[in-house]
Amino acid sequence: MSDSGNDARAAVRASYDAVAESYLATIGGELAHKPLDRALLAALLEQAADGAPVADLGCGPGHVTGWLAERGVRAVGVDLSPGMIALARREHPAAEFREGDLLRLPAADGEFGAAVALYSVIHLEPAELAPAFAEARRVLRPGGRLLVAFHAGTEVRHLDDWWGHPVDVDFRFLEPSAVAVLLRAAGFDVEATLERAHYPEEPETTRAYVLARRPEE
Repeated sequence: MSDSGNDARAAVRASYDAVAESYLATIGGELAHKPLDRALLAALLEQAADGAPVADLGCGPGHVTGWLAERGVRAVGVDLSPGMIALARREHPAAEFREGDLLRLPAADGEFGAAVALYSVIHLEPAELAPAFAEARRVLRPGGRLLVAFHAGTEVRHLDDWWGHPVDVDFRFLEPSAVAVLLRAAGFDVEATLERAHYPEEPETTRAYVLARRPEE
């Protein structure tokens, strides 16, 4: 990774550490008003190998990881921010959490039967998407699926204040077709791509989802 990439990752880490408690209070219950997200997560679990752990890549305070664990799977959350990981462990003791980077996941080859990356790749620089998807493929078992969610578009939004906390973080919107191309280049088969309008409780952006599968070998 370049020095600029390292600096950007450090800024993201520090920003999420700063907002961790506010993020939990504001976002921690979001699945309650996201029926499509719940349905996609349930479909992912239904197709995961029996008994295989499921990864939540960029888990934040662990609310999605906890939702997965409540459904009887071994759920493992990974996040760059130690502040977020500490909250996740506190709030969701039934799940496992690991501090780590999307570009160097703290996981063995083929460890997971499925994985989700919900609004975590939006903080990667454009050149980091391909290696991040390659890492996701590495840690999935053959036949394992990856669900990626992000804001659709080409915009980059920068925040230097977030819920009253000083931060330095970019939110990069992504074109679904471009994400699908990168996933295929990383060795995935793309099974579905869809978009939805924002729910009333969400910021006014178009949400996109891409479901990809690591082929059997």
